[in-house]
Amino acid sequence: MSSKNIFKPNCKACKRLASYLSEVKLKYPEYHCAPVASFGDENAQLLIVGLAPGLHGANACGRPFTGDASGNLLYKTLFDFGFSNQAHSSSLNDGLQLKNCRISNAVKCLPPENKPTAKEINQCNHFLAAEINNLTDNAVIMVLGSIAHQAVLKAYGLKLSTTKFGHNKCYQLADGKMLISSYHCSRYNIQTKRLTAEMFADVFKTIRSIIN
Repeated sequence: MSSKNIFKPNCKACKRLASYLSEVKLKYPEYHCAPVASFGDENAQLLIVGLAPGLHGANACGRPFTGDASGNLLYKTLFDFGFSNQAHSSSLNDGLQLKNCRISNAVKCLPPENKPTAKEINQCNHFLAAEINNLTDNAVIMVLGSIAHQAVLKAYGLKLSTTKFGHNKCYQLADGKMLISSYHCSRYNIQTKRLTAEMFADVFKTIRSIIN
């Protein structure tokens, strides 16, 4: 089943998020302000799962981690490790192409204050589960932050205590895929040095050692 048939661009299942998107659309009429589809190679071995679209980033243009600070380190590192044809992601027309990589989010719609509720994460989880189901058996799932980590466990029907979130921590899933965790590449984490470029690169070294 293709992920094109899974994603619902007009989904309004979460009333709070749908209402918030309507409010944002009034303020920024040129913004996407709708569920944001995954981006990249549909047959990729690497799936990266973030939290949710950013207000002036993915929510504005309709592509994950594009146009905001959280995407700067991500796309540069993807380029450095051969998963992208360029180091920057600025707009839908910038020519960016991912190689053997796909980027998604645990929640497809912009949440107020970038904080989805547990109910909203669960409501959106079947989209993530279907996308994971489409991956090859030897795929790597990289999660950015603890919420994305938990969302993947939920997609597998696993207890959240199955494996704890930890930076550059790996967990072998029952279907043969590998789950690898990383601190989120947010502006806050980078400014506070919770995540450095070197730490982020270490995760991709691990990923490359598996995929190669």
